[in-house]
Amino acid sequence: MPTATSDFELTAALDDEIGRAAVVLSAARRPMALTGAGLSVESGIPPFRGPGGLWTKYGEPPLDGYQRFVADPAAAWRERLNPTAPWATALRRTLAAAKPNAGHRALAELERLDRCASVITQNVDDLHGQAGTRSLLEIHGNHRLLRCMACMQRYAPDEIQVDPTDLPPHCPGCGGIVKGDTVHFGEPIPSDVLRRCYREVEQSDCMLLVGTSATVYPAADFPVEILRRGGSVIEVNADASEFTAHATLSLRGPAGMILERLLQLVIEASRGKRT
Repeated sequence: MPTATSDFELTAALDDEIGRAAVVLSAARRPMALTGAGLSVESGIPPFRGPGGLWTKYGEPPLDGYQRFVADPAAAWRERLNPTAPWATALRRTLAAAKPNAGHRALAELERLDRCASVITQNVDDLHGQAGTRSLLEIHGNHRLLRCMACMQRYAPDEIQVDPTDLPPHCPGCGGIVKGDTVHFGEPIPSDVLRRCYREVEQSDCMLLVGTSATVYPAADFPVEILRRGGSVIEVNADASEFTAHATLSLRGPAGMILERLLQLVIEASRGKRT
């Protein structure tokens, strides 16, 4: 899938707006980011809904997926090991092929420069982690990981012995049932991640809002809370969203190109302070 960046030209007007955003970001005490599906689109991961969406083409997951897992975790694990639903096969194939884009890499570099204290992502694709972001809060989980439903410990797949004749697997630490880390429909956001998200938001005075309309809760609360306390929200999105009218600055275009330019200007501002 071609990225939105391939036919987009950075105009002088947009570059001026990015410059204003760089000033805000450079002056912030503790900036952070909230990212959504719009950032992953530039890595070749289509949205779930709408034209070309995975669920539009292959059908949606069951809306009671979590309840089904709780009712029969062994059956859910059998489907995980040998998926039959077209949407599950397509999603697995798409996520396996995706690589971090310039936006993921720019956010990781902003973290290294102390200009992005943490990233909250609604994406499950692991691309922020692959790009090098260390302080990462995956509010909907990570498709590469497993999670104990009791103690919330995360495991890489090779850390859990999965016996197809004895499902579901259990946590080696507490004995609880293990499921995929990805949050199913109907499943509560893991409490440990949610607590950390609110803690980070409480400490932040500036948020980069990247590739998300910020309408799905609880993530939709985060930029509103920062604005309520007098902070700044810099929206980076290909199209206008329901949050655009509330944003301190709204940068319209491909997230990868904009964040890459924003990083460059932040670096230049930092060098200027040292001279």
